[in-house]
Amino acid sequence: MTDANPHGASRRAFLRTAAATTAAMPLASLATAPASAATAAPLTREPRQQEWQGPPRLKFAVIGLNHGHITSMTNTVLRGGGELTWVYAKETDLVKPFLTRFPQARLARSEAEILDDASVKVVLSASIPDERAPLGIRVMRAGKDFIADKPGITSLAQLAEVRAVQAETRRIYSIVYSERLENRATVRAGELVKAGAIGTVLQTIGLGPHRASFKTRPEWFFDTARYGGILVDIASHQADQFLFFTGSTRAEVVASQAGNVHTPQHPKFEDFGDMMVRSDKGSGYIRVDWFTPDGLPTWGDGRLTILGSDGFIEIRKNVDIAGRPAGNHLFLSDQKSTRYIELGEVELPYGRQIVSDILDRTETAMTQAHCFLAMQLVLEAQEKARAPRLS
Repeated sequence: MTDANPHGASRRAFLRTAAATTAAMPLASLATAPASAATAAPLTREPRQQEWQGPPRLKFAVIGLNHGHITSMTNTVLRGGGELTWVYAKETDLVKPFLTRFPQARLARSEAEILDDASVKVVLSASIPDERAPLGIRVMRAGKDFIADKPGITSLAQLAEVRAVQAETRRIYSIVYSERLENRATVRAGELVKAGAIGTVLQTIGLGPHRASFKTRPEWFFDTARYGGILVDIASHQADQFLFFTGSTRAEVVASQAGNVHTPQHPKFEDFGDMMVRSDKGSGYIRVDWFTPDGLPTWGDGRLTILGSDGFIEIRKNVDIAGRPAGNHLFLSDQKSTRYIELGEVELPYGRQIVSDILDRTETAMTQAHCFLAMQLVLEAQEKARAPRLS
């Protein structure tokens, strides 16, 4: 049982293969200019991931459709060889679009109808965040594995209960930290770090800005009691990446702040948060916000910088604001040069790995301990957070 940990780096091995896998690029050409809606590069579709070609490997169901992430989550498990059988949601208006997209699913009359079906091995959910952990507990007690949208847990009390039930049942409780698991540039960065491209990782800086689009949001979106707060919700991605790229199995929160600094019309909403973390393997800084301007041609300019002892990697996950189209932009600077890494056909392995883990009772996609530790960090940061004073 192994995690997809990028460590055990061999810089010499990387240098032998770097020439064949990267495209050299002069430093000057990496400079960016101020962007506007008129000048930013247009977005294009990401390369299609290879579909599973064999017979279905297992049956799965979906309960809870409150976040659009459920579409990509479902596609991920289908891509890994899963067969979608059931769907259920309390909100009937959310079901029709899902069944239009996935007509092979049968509409269950209740959650119990799915939990009682012994042929269903795993349940996916993007229900309202504070409902995910209680659902996951019911799923695990029904003898099935559970895959939640992030944040998969919204309080330290929920985390303690989920940990206890997971240990008791030995089921898998996975959370889709999609900014790593479903992002080609970040998957490729993991391969580069593992190969020793930047030496020993010392620090990560993760930025997670998002567009608010308030008029399209449901009521629960504005209530921290429902979604857990901005650090729990968004920063769980960055906490996952900090643990993964530094190879940390234990970590602590140094400082954190979260609050509402510029959205007075929604007083229960948090629009800004940041936190510092550290472990015996490295340090991390995380900033998340809801201030992406409408002029940006995507929902957020998510960035990850990985500082190593012999270089650094920067990932622009969704947009190169003054240049190349689409998302997944990876830049690498080391002791010899700075270059743009062409991704080519990078597989997103999470779907294949999690389906195999369910069948083989392994942890190749992500260890259970890592999954829970990422949530523990943001839950503790959220609980300790001081109110920010930015203006």
